Amino acid sequence: MKVEQHIVGMMGVCCYVLSCEKTGKAAIVDPGGDEDRVLAAVDRAGLEVVSIIATHGHPDHVCGNRRIKEATGAQIIMHAADDDFFNQPNIKNYFSMLGLEESPQADRRVTDGDVITIGEESLQVIHTPGHTPGGMCLYNPPDLLTGDTLFVGGIGRTDFPGGSHNELIASIVEKLLVLPPETVVWPGHGYGGSRSTIVEEHRSNPYLR
Repeated sequence: MKVEQHIVGMMGVCCYVLSCEKTGKAAIVDPGGDEDRVLAAVDRAGLEVVSIIATHGHPDHVCGNRRIKEATGAQIIMHAADDDFFNQPNIKNYFSMLGLEESPQADRRVTDGDVITIGEESLQVIHTPGHTPGGMCLYNPPDLLTGDTLFVGGIGRTDFPGGSHNELIASIVEKLLVLPPETVVWPGHGYGGSRSTIVEEHRSNPYLR
């Protein structure tokens, strides 16, 4: 699987274009702005976007979902817990303060252990609640897209509605740190760096000591 990272939007989201080099099928993960630039990169590479995947439902990660869906016809995929949570009227109202477009409802709702296929490649869904109820990571060895669950040298915030620090730490320790040490961590923001590894985060991430 080819992983291409783009820093997009007003909040510096790490958006990813994941592609199967054999078939030219692709997924766009967390299109949080600059949709035209991301679509132009896809077109230059001759890729067919079949999925738009949200690692979680916060508006900075999903505000480009509608535009990408309209341009490509791809399905929107989100964890069922976040699809439910972020479609509650009070939650919509709370996050409207960010001034970013909300995502249309998911076309496909996934849960822990589900597999998302991109051509001949596949992504395993790892449910990692804590940042949001339906936060998830996407695993295709050796690559792990961690969204806002795990950053380089940091972890996601838990002070928004639906967040839980204890859940987040448990998700990271029990589901991510058990992966092979050479697993490449691709975060949802590049606060501490654009990528890392599980062994490096295990050793040096101050939130995991």
